[in-house]
Amino acid sequence: MNSPPPPSPEQPAVPGGSAVPGGSAVPGGSAVPGSSAVPGGETAQTLDRGLRLLHLVADAPGGLTITEAAHRLGIGRAAIYRLVAPLAGHGMLRRDAAGRLRLGAGVLQLARRAQPLLAEGALPALRRLAEQAGATAHLTVVEGGEGVALAVVEPSWTSFHVAYRTGARHPLERGAGGRAILAGRTGAAGPVSTVGELQPGAYGVAAPVLGVPGLEASVGVVALAELDVETVGAQVLAAATAVAAALR
Repeated sequence: MNSPPPPSPEQPAVPGGSAVPGGSAVPGGSAVPGSSAVPGGETAQTLDRGLRLLHLVADAPGGLTITEAAHRLGIGRAAIYRLVAPLAGHGMLRRDAAGRLRLGAGVLQLARRAQPLLAEGALPALRRLAEQAGATAHLTVVEGGEGVALAVVEPSWTSFHVAYRTGARHPLERGAGGRAILAGRTGAAGPVSTVGELQPGAYGVAAPVLGVPGLEASVGVVALAELDVETVGAQVLAAATAVAAALR
């Protein structure tokens, strides 16, 4: 009986499979010419593009068309469709009646789960601020285009102070907390002061929390007596810097 010829160098033996010239041997399967594992760089690029797309849509109040998203990311429309499909499947993106891309409810669910962690990280700085200023301190974050009081700390030694409810919402254009966030969007880091915008007779001072990726927030105080903006402003600014450092 003649023995089978040994495999040639161009066709390596594959147990249980077949060899293809120029391909890789895969036990139990067929090798594809020139095939190899998907490089990690390609997977990372896809993830990066998906996250960038989410940020672009979040920054577009009116949503984005597929063409607009493709232009801003510098990729083709087909690639945008491939990114949108899994993001929409996980509730991170949706398309409205006009076909524009908008954030999905899944983003809000993730944000709500992260909020307790943000509040916990900010509490030490808020406690110091409340005691220093003798006023109610708060961390305000952006949610749905409004300012939301995510964490509130009242001073322990004052005879009276403002009762500011956690979860209270207000337009960003009203109140020191919201105005500080808007100022932070322009890069301004200094304190902002207001009088009576959210509550008659209430004084507020706030500063934006800067340098935390994906977070728009401010730290501030509110009181029923007039505040020394220079002194309290410096305290608020220091607290905002401490919160930013704690949340990075």
